[in-house]
Amino acid sequence: MPLHPQAEAYRARRARSGAAPLYRLTLAEARAADLADIRAAAGTPEPVAAVEEHRFPGPGGGELALRLYRPEPPGRRLPALLYLFGGGWTLGSPDTSDAICRSLANAAGCVTASVGYRLAPEHPFPAALHDCRAALLRLVEHAEEFGLDPDRLAVGGDSAGGNLAAALTLLLRAEGGPALRHQLLVYPNTDHAADTPSLRDHDDPLLFNRRSVAWYWGHYLADPADGASPYASPLRAATLAGLPPATVLTAEYDPLCDEGEQYAHALRAAGVPVDLRRYDGVPHGFFAMTDTLDAAADAQAYAAGRLREALR
Repeated sequence: MPLHPQAEAYRARRARSGAAPLYRLTLAEARAADLADIRAAAGTPEPVAAVEEHRFPGPGGGELALRLYRPEPPGRRLPALLYLFGGGWTLGSPDTSDAICRSLANAAGCVTASVGYRLAPEHPFPAALHDCRAALLRLVEHAEEFGLDPDRLAVGGDSAGGNLAAALTLLLRAEGGPALRHQLLVYPNTDHAADTPSLRDHDDPLLFNRRSVAWYWGHYLADPADGASPYASPLRAATLAGLPPATVLTAEYDPLCDEGEQYAHALRAAGVPVDLRRYDGVPHGFFAMTDTLDAAADAQAYAAGRLREALR
């Protein structure tokens, strides 16, 4: 279908503003512009009962930020979602997914956690994945302190965060746990060498496009050969059997649309329960645009419902 009128209006505003594609900016400029764009499109974040800032030793030797969003005051153990922000493994921080984490915490009735994983190119693959694993283990090991139920855990993320969530399920399967109830994958990257129709067709400089995808992969993979690892390209895993049930959301006007849907089909073929939903007429990144696109609020509510059911 044509670009949704709300998405077309968003594109027109970007054209009028003269906004340059992030891949034409310096890293510092791109990181600042990305956060500003996300905040503008998300509007005022929802209040939650509490937001807690923690720090813990990361696998790279430094400390990592861990932010917890509580839908209700502490008092009983709640299920938890580790939500991994997007940004092509190159941009972003817990602030990037702040509005999403608040919304999902409230609507899914779970504590939502966000970790400030290390970014590329300063810290290429697999640094971010190792940080995400460390954050999940931190939640499990300190479940009593954090007021969490370690038997009701999920992971999720959008774009590169969806890639990291998918890769984390593979890593945890290989290591024997912790067990996860669900994985929420929002337009995830799943194959560094993808050559799909959606990747070839979307080259609009005013929207996330195939050049954006190449720019991010170029930062994340210090050696292109690393892309063959299923921990970088989950679609390349020898088998997807035994992974947690999944919700996969894709966007029609997104170069990653086909590979996200291919991953959903591959999960289903491996016997993993999967709910796949495509949002027509909207671009990559729409999930965060609750003040801009009606589809964003619908998608977040749908994702939260799936999480609530999985974590009950």
